[in-house]
Amino acid sequence: MSGGAKGGTEVSGEYLIKGARLLGGEPADLLVRDGVIAAVGPEAASATAQVVDADGLIALPGLVDLHTHLREPGREDAETVESGTAAAALGGFTAVHAMANTSPVADTAGVVEQVWRLGREAGHCDVQPVGAVTAGLQGERLAELGAMADSAARVRVFSDDGKCVSDAMLMRRALEYVKAFDGVIAQHAQEPRLTEGAQMNEGEVSGRLGLVGWPAVAEEAIIARDCLLAAHVGSRLHVCHVSTAGSVEILRWAKSKGWNVTAEVTPHHLLLTDELVEHSPVGAYNPIYKVNPPLRTREDVEALRQALADGTIDCVATDHAPHPVEDKETEWDAAAMGMIGLETALSVVQRAMVDTGLLDWAGVADRMSFRPARIGRLDGHGRPLRPGEPANLTLYDPSVSRLVEPSGFASRSRNTPYIGMALPGRVVATFLRGRPTVLEGKLQ
Repeated sequence: MSGGAKGGTEVSGEYLIKGARLLGGEPADLLVRDGVIAAVGPEAASATAQVVDADGLIALPGLVDLHTHLREPGREDAETVESGTAAAALGGFTAVHAMANTSPVADTAGVVEQVWRLGREAGHCDVQPVGAVTAGLQGERLAELGAMADSAARVRVFSDDGKCVSDAMLMRRALEYVKAFDGVIAQHAQEPRLTEGAQMNEGEVSGRLGLVGWPAVAEEAIIARDCLLAAHVGSRLHVCHVSTAGSVEILRWAKSKGWNVTAEVTPHHLLLTDELVEHSPVGAYNPIYKVNPPLRTREDVEALRQALADGTIDCVATDHAPHPVEDKETEWDAAAMGMIGLETALSVVQRAMVDTGLLDWAGVADRMSFRPARIGRLDGHGRPLRPGEPANLTLYDPSVSRLVEPSGFASRSRNTPYIGMALPGRVVATFLRGRPTVLEGKLQ
């Protein structure tokens, strides 16, 4: 299910990575040759390899994002596969899952193959298309799930993300259908009737600002229903962008039953709260904080962090959602929902999870590489850093700090909620099957 290098052709040399701390452990050398890790430790030696000084750097398996909006085809003004995957590589990602809410919708074999081939041509990271659950994301009939699974893109994750599969019978049928090829339904949990006109989290802040509230129960009710449905039919359910403490408790209960349910949390829901809509460095009612699901309370953030730490939430997924300037720099009610996040994800996770002592670097590798690759059935990614494994890896410097300045991003869009914020760490290098896509922090 791997994508390929620029132009669909692999080009990898020989690299000797000196002194990297594998998963945050003791320093060791890695020899990368012919697209794989050839040796680790004292055996990693070569007189001909290009030397990469990794003193003080953390070596992680290449990051895998289960939830990326690349916008192509249809909204190339916001992002393209080329620009989005460049942003991914700079963020340490070697694979991303491209969501289906493009124009046309990725609901046929033809569209998912188009996106997959665009990823191969760009070559910055592997692009694994996500297929729509329902035709046109309309929630009325199933899309061509089997044809997408059998296509060159070999789709295994299906989602109507941006919209909820709210019809229980349709959701049951989708869960039953994907069992035949070990697929998974990734649900955008939002009960539509409970969120009509909703603008931000329902709570004290929405009350003070006079904005229509988005109740936590709108997410929790769908998650509870779908956990029960997945258990009933014996299928795999993945819950997108979990945002509430109540959702965590439902997931914990479902997992205690042994049900095949996984879940993700975004970096922004691990760090930011709804208070920013009222008070922020860039002023009140700033649409850079408008997102679906909305930013929640401090209590929700703490519950999400604890759930990611204890494994109730399986992984971090960016929900990278680029929008052109005119869609965000407008009044709050009219502004689009979404935030970009590929180029800041690892830094936010360091701040929210590592610097707080909730995860070590091995835990970060698990939540941002091993588990998302396993959920997406992505071959060759999320693998240990040991001899014989594909050389998909990231070198990260956790000791530096940077001010977020979106004008320097590779993404075509600038709608980051971290503008002007000091975040720790930076990606120094990313290798895709032994080929550097990023070196010294610069795209190759």
